[in-house]
Amino acid sequence: MRNKFAVVWIWLCLLPLAFDFRGAGPYSKVVEILLTVASMAAACAILLIAPRFARRSRLRTLVTALLLLTLIGSVATQWLQGNDPGNYLRVILPFLLMLLGFFVGGRPWEPQRLGQMERAMVWSIIASLVFGYGVGIAAGGGIENVGAISVPVTFLCLQGLLLHEFVFAKRITTFAVLLFLATIVIELVSMTRSVLVGTVLLLAYATWLAAPSIRPFFTRGLRAVMILTLLGATAAASAALFPAVAEHWVQRVPFAQDARIVRDPATITRLAEIKDQYEQTTSSALSMSVGMGYGHDYALRKWTAGHDFWVYQFFAGGLLFGLALPIAILWALWRGSMAYRAWRHRAPDAPGLPVLGRALFVLAALPATSIGGNPLGDRFSGLVFGVALGLVVASYARISHAMRLRAAEAAGRPTQHTTAFYDVPQDASLPTQSIVPLRH
Repeated sequence: MRNKFAVVWIWLCLLPLAFDFRGAGPYSKVVEILLTVASMAAACAILLIAPRFARRSRLRTLVTALLLLTLIGSVATQWLQGNDPGNYLRVILPFLLMLLGFFVGGRPWEPQRLGQMERAMVWSIIASLVFGYGVGIAAGGGIENVGAISVPVTFLCLQGLLLHEFVFAKRITTFAVLLFLATIVIELVSMTRSVLVGTVLLLAYATWLAAPSIRPFFTRGLRAVMILTLLGATAAASAALFPAVAEHWVQRVPFAQDARIVRDPATITRLAEIKDQYEQTTSSALSMSVGMGYGHDYALRKWTAGHDFWVYQFFAGGLLFGLALPIAILWALWRGSMAYRAWRHRAPDAPGLPVLGRALFVLAALPATSIGGNPLGDRFSGLVFGVALGLVVASYARISHAMRLRAAEAAGRPTQHTTAFYDVPQDASLPTQSIVPLRH
């Protein structure tokens, strides 16, 4: 635990892949390999010095088993279907990084390490956004020609963390507001409707998470309306600054046109992709059971991870291996969210509650991002979502143990104040300070 290089390993694990943009230079393949190897090696170094839980957690056991089932099952499907090994390794790599990130985040870290890990994750997400948008501007020839490809997959993760600062931590600083407005402007300029929908979903999730019952729901809803009003003002200002972008948005909104509804070619392509994946998977008993495998060709002869995360998991792993990862993500998100609502209302001073809240928002960005594409088609996003999933599971196990001790003490039952994990003492004052780079 007292390894003096731990903070170096944490930053080397999360930061390098933030600059992993395919085709960003003439030596992009070499750079991709170096960044990936550095990140994986740092993750392995972190695991060598990480503490271990001493008590079992059913949530941690279930999520770990489902993640391992996904990875091990992919090997079995690869062997049965005989897909191209190179394509398989390219597609499965983000899922492997997610597993490594889960193991890194899912340990009972001491408060100092948790703060370092969260700060590294936040700054890495910001670096990915700045670098990706900068590359998009340089390649597109201007800010108005930047497409959706410039918006990183972890874009909604940053918005989720900022929403946690606004709604739960109640730290509404100038820097945080400007950063949030900047993300909205990027959404509008990049013309990414799916990301805008994801932002609204995260806002609805924050409203629901903050309201333990119906009465305070209206108060939280009023706060959400105020944020939406701010978003509307930002959209109007962006339309005034970038009229060409505003005109393009008008063309893409069906009810803003006098002509008949125009079908979006991208939507038609994705529907054809989903249809082909479903037909291939249900074509035989073998493919229905174990899937077609990661890296298998589908419509338009693409071997990359499909745009629809949920359908692609079924396509790649079938009923035996394809449902495990979605179940693990949704179950951890549901259990963590319900527990967070209850603990925040009954015991707001519970140890590690802010860590759980921030991790929940990052994990909630995964299904929100899946509206517009596959959130695990990118190496950096796989690592970030894996760390967030690990933090949710570890924080849940840590807080639930502390709450059981409190309940036993309140009932007058004798308790043994043993730690729930090796190497790290039970700490009732885990960090509550902001890990988002804010300035007052």
